[in-house]
Amino acid sequence: MKFKKFFLQRVLAWALTILIGVTFIFFIPRMFPSDPVENMIAQIQSRSGNMDPAEMEALRSSLRVQFGLDGSLLQQYGYFLWHGLLHFDFGPSLMSYPEPVGKIIGRYLPYTLILCLTSTFIAWIVGNLIGLLAGFRKNKTSSKILEAIAIFIYPIPYFLVALILQIIFAFILKWFPLQAVINTKGGFGPWIASVVKASILPGISLLLLGTGWWIISMKSLASTTAEEDYVRYARFRGLSEFAIGKNYVMRNSILTQITALAMSLGGVFGGSIMTEIIFGYPGVGSLIQAAILQSDYNMILGCITISIVAIASATLIVDLIYPFIDPRIRYG
Repeated sequence: MKFKKFFLQRVLAWALTILIGVTFIFFIPRMFPSDPVENMIAQIQSRSGNMDPAEMEALRSSLRVQFGLDGSLLQQYGYFLWHGLLHFDFGPSLMSYPEPVGKIIGRYLPYTLILCLTSTFIAWIVGNLIGLLAGFRKNKTSSKILEAIAIFIYPIPYFLVALILQIIFAFILKWFPLQAVINTKGGFGPWIASVVKASILPGISLLLLGTGWWIISMKSLASTTAEEDYVRYARFRGLSEFAIGKNYVMRNSILTQITALAMSLGGVFGGSIMTEIIFGYPGVGSLIQAAILQSDYNMILGCITISIVAIASATLIVDLIYPFIDPRIRYG
């Protein structure tokens, strides 16, 4: 397959993935039993008392337009695709009315990216290095020990690891706060220090389980690759074990792991929800939870649409880089 055809197929798959994903997330919140407009009107009435029926109806109509709930379901869908998907304009947030959803997400998104992307890439690098050693030198005692540790860690439920870390280091030792505290008023220095401190425990919990998976998968790939004929031939030629491991085993095993990395990016935002809830971390996951509890359609659509676009785009980038790593795709 020529690279041009490969490129067009991947871009088409990227566009379809985004369209299908945002279509689902558009219709699912509309199945909720609660109506965000009626919820907001009820809140206004509770604070200001009885309203004139004409004023209430005018307010209802205005809010339905602002929240993209005016017209038929098909019209709402078209409005969402044009304003939300193409222009990232999701309207005002119900929770923080009339502040725009995009502005709120802009405050929370960097925290999720700092935490989840950093832990994902570190886990990928560390796990693959350990897995390579464990697979290439599978008869060594140290390799067997590393594999046993990874097999023990990986099946542990994430929330259990997170709670154990929180109980030990936040509740008993009191090295970290039980809930993340971000200093936004003391300048850049105090802010970055508070972000680092708030990210350590959730980052370690994500790192432990992520590393375990990469060790297991890379070990399996490396041990299989090490038995290939071209690896045996390299040994017959007298190449060093380091050269064989680097140039033959690692380069051929890492191809599958690069694809798996792109797929794992799909868990970045999904995995952040549990992490941020347990540790009180101020990211997109916490924002999605609050939006669901308060039936904030705009916020739900905004958070998940941006997540879908980011995940699909990251996967596309890795897919487009892949042919330059494996020439068989580019020239096959």
